[in-house]
Amino acid sequence: MDITQIDPALREVTRKAPRINLENPVTLWTITSLSRFMPGTKVDGVERRVVRDGAVRVRVYVPAQTSGAGLLWIHGGGLVLGAAAMDDRTCSEVARDTGVIVVSVDYRLAPRHPFPAAIDDSAAAFAWFVTHAAELGVDPGRIAVGGQSAGGGLAAALVQRLVDAQTPPVAQWLFCPMLDDRTAADRSRDDVDHFVWNNRANLVGWRSYLGDRVGGESLPAYAAATRREDLSGLPPTWIYTSDAELFFDEDVAYARALEAAGVPVTLDVVSGAAHGFEAWAPDTEPARALQARARTWLRAQLG
Repeated sequence: MDITQIDPALREVTRKAPRINLENPVTLWTITSLSRFMPGTKVDGVERRVVRDGAVRVRVYVPAQTSGAGLLWIHGGGLVLGAAAMDDRTCSEVARDTGVIVVSVDYRLAPRHPFPAAIDDSAAAFAWFVTHAAELGVDPGRIAVGGQSAGGGLAAALVQRLVDAQTPPVAQWLFCPMLDDRTAADRSRDDVDHFVWNNRANLVGWRSYLGDRVGGESLPAYAAATRREDLSGLPPTWIYTSDAELFFDEDVAYARALEAAGVPVTLDVVSGAAHGFEAWAPDTEPARALQARARTWLRAQLG
């Protein structure tokens, strides 16, 4: 992809954005192993708690003034890297700006822990949140589920699972979500070398999670959100994507499918932004504007 396809306000920071060769098995294994040691960040005005309760591993962000609502957040990393700590700033700022108590999931990573480990960990974290809602001052009927990139894909799959279990969240909040394994299986998409996350890395992520089932005729329930045929009954949804990233087609298709099923959807398309720019370029004007729109929507849904 040519840098001229990127918004001028993001070009310089995009040039400096890291690119990691996940196709090297040693590199992949090393990055996955080191993810647990990512340092955290504290934000003034927000209390951060690290909770280990049995198999549940979460970070809890409590603002000085709370609204009684909650958000379960799931971090990105292509299903193979990352940790809840890397989203300390994002989760803290969301809590501070909205009054929402945020619970961020430290789920197990592939390939060491393939499907369904990550979605099971996310479901366990949601159950923990509901169980402890009263002591956190949260109304269990006012909890949303959100995530970014692979975490957005896990969030979308988790919402489907929760709806089926008749414990639905009030909304889903999806940042450039990684939703469809069939994108990775489409090798023609390798021809465009997208910044930050290209289709070769995408295939590594999905194969690490699903093995040889990537792109197959069918998958187990909740393995990839876009594989679900009946999307009726899912909660109001906010999805952002960019026209300059790999997931644009699958994100727009999912938004349209939700709309067709009668789900209220807000689709926010950012022009000329590389994948996940709001996380690694948070102080740019386009990222601040996106976060402002996203948080306005979240506040409206949570009341």
